[in-house]
Amino acid sequence: MRIGVTCYPSYGGSGVLATELAKKLAERGHDIHFITYEMPVRLAGYMPGISYHEVNVPSYPLFKYPPYLLALTNKMVEVARFCSLDVLHAHYAIPHATSAVLAREVFGKGGPRVVTTLHGTDISLLASDPSFYDVLTWSLSSSDGVTAVSNALAAQTKAQMPLDGQIEVIHNFVDTSVYHRRPCRHLAERYCHSGAVIGHVSNFRAVKRPADVVTAFAGISKRVRAHLVLVGEGPELGRVRELAMELGVFDRVSFLGHQDQIAEILSCMDLFILPSEQESFGLAALEAMACGTPVLAYEVGGLPEVIEAGRGGFLLPFGDIGGLVEQGVALLSDKQAWRKVSEAGVARVEELFAAEIIVPQYEAYYERVLARAAARGER
Repeated sequence: MRIGVTCYPSYGGSGVLATELAKKLAERGHDIHFITYEMPVRLAGYMPGISYHEVNVPSYPLFKYPPYLLALTNKMVEVARFCSLDVLHAHYAIPHATSAVLAREVFGKGGPRVVTTLHGTDISLLASDPSFYDVLTWSLSSSDGVTAVSNALAAQTKAQMPLDGQIEVIHNFVDTSVYHRRPCRHLAERYCHSGAVIGHVSNFRAVKRPADVVTAFAGISKRVRAHLVLVGEGPELGRVRELAMELGVFDRVSFLGHQDQIAEILSCMDLFILPSEQESFGLAALEAMACGTPVLAYEVGGLPEVIEAGRGGFLLPFGDIGGLVEQGVALLSDKQAWRKVSEAGVARVEELFAAEIIVPQYEAYYERVLARAAARGER
């Protein structure tokens, strides 16, 4: 198949999943065309079967705001026409699904079918905003197929929006040839001598509650010798630094900023804390589990679909920082229990969330969408 892919080319989970899926599809012989405003961060260097088409937004005095949606739509039409795309896969609803549906209509009969994948905040935030609700509903209703990364997100979408069609649940995945526990080389000299390594990876927005990470670490480190490694950037980072100083743990916290390749960093961790108030899936948790690092998280959103108690980690009631501390101390104080949870988490990833399990589900879904369109005479 010839598949156009549009995503936010950043460090967020939707961009990561879109890029990793595209790479795996290319490995399986499909022709992939990225249509974005810049190269996705996980797409480094040339890869056979993958092309990149940059969206250029014109700047005219008449436009107060750059018309990205229309520029993206036009680029989709152009790529669909000259590369004979079968599918336009829009990751994240606004503006990508909107542009994809418009591009299909502009193209006319015989154009690509639109598959939209919902990743979370495109529903949890945008669907509750009157400024986007009607356009969002139209974009999803007009897509030829809609997928969601968890059952929780699919249920939330159906509860908030009047959609007639079925939402296919296809979970996120990891490439277990990349995400697996490996010797901790570069970080070992720096952190591992400080005792247990506790970590967190996110975009440091308020919804991720990174302050809870620091507070929990402060409690754990009173009873277990430990060092905290924080990966990522975002608006809450300044507050996190201040809190670490207030709690007297700043000298035991390392801020690594954005990191493109995190498998080795995750492998160096003994515990991963993800205290988000909302996670539609929890890709960071899945990547940590694949690297053999137990995860502690709040029982919200799609995380119960990722973490089973004792198999990769434990879920605590929302806001239960004391529970994070107690469970963290228990795991880090018992090597046998830690190893059991670590190994069970790796097995769970390989059983349910490995690329070779999930990617064929997307292939089969594309084929069903194309078959329905052909039956209606649209292909």
